[in-house]
Amino acid sequence: MKIAILSQDSSLYSTKRLKEAGEKLGHDMRVINYLRCYMNITSHKPAIAYNGKPLEDFDAIIPRIGASRTFYGTAVVRQFEVMEVFTANESQAISRSRDKLRSLQILAREGIGLPVTGFAHATQDIDGLIEIVGGAPLVIKLLEGTQGIGVVLAETHQAAKSVIEAFRGLEVNILVQEFIKEAKGADLRCLVVGGKVIAAMKRQGAPGEFRSNLHRGGNAEKVKLTPEERSTAVRSAKAMGLRVAGVDMLRSNHGPVVMEINSSPGLEGIEKATGVDVAGKIIEYIAKNSTSGKPRDRIQY
Repeated sequence: MKIAILSQDSSLYSTKRLKEAGEKLGHDMRVINYLRCYMNITSHKPAIAYNGKPLEDFDAIIPRIGASRTFYGTAVVRQFEVMEVFTANESQAISRSRDKLRSLQILAREGIGLPVTGFAHATQDIDGLIEIVGGAPLVIKLLEGTQGIGVVLAETHQAAKSVIEAFRGLEVNILVQEFIKEAKGADLRCLVVGGKVIAAMKRQGAPGEFRSNLHRGGNAEKVKLTPEERSTAVRSAKAMGLRVAGVDMLRSNHGPVVMEINSSPGLEGIEKATGVDVAGKIIEYIAKNSTSGKPRDRIQY
């Protein structure tokens, strides 16, 4: 097969691993900087050009779209879909998962466990917003934040009011969520491929840090999931329409709660923590399921 990896940087661990895994399995792998692609949008012969040459004869693509480049990245993925090229994740599913509010609303509609969440833009009733999620301590998130940036733990009611007022002054959208104290600064990252959890790790935040992101000093280890946690991860990926997804969950007193779903999950942390060849399993899934490139996303919201 001829497979394109849509990535801005060929030196990134995940990009390199996918390329290596594909070549090891006998596929023709190519890294394409999707920001340098341009498109011919026509009814009869849609095309994509890169470095002045048309991108033709690809059997499949693996989108690795940066969060800040979602609009243009998904446009490129969508053009490949128009050309009936199979994609590991479809453009609509990527866009859906990148919208934190929309993701939570979809998961709530599917009955998937979530932390109690409030949403606001410039509310005057700050006390009411805080009360919705059960009061302090609580977590306040910028809707557009990524990798733990723009996430604040407010341990008191007054601290929460001060942070919300500050964000309100910036005219930004925020999520306010209950703080899952019993998680103790740890979360679960589950890698779902083709409706199956292929690897899972527990990430523990650095001392004094409630965010478990590995690049913030956290550490990771292989973890055994409960049947409920495994089911929650699979259902969450399905609800988003994602074939490949990283599902982040917390262990709460009332079962697993989903924090976020990532359409371009990093592979380094989970491969090193679990010893699972995640990149290879992604390539194997694509090779097995790429017989038809026509989009199959049927989610209506």
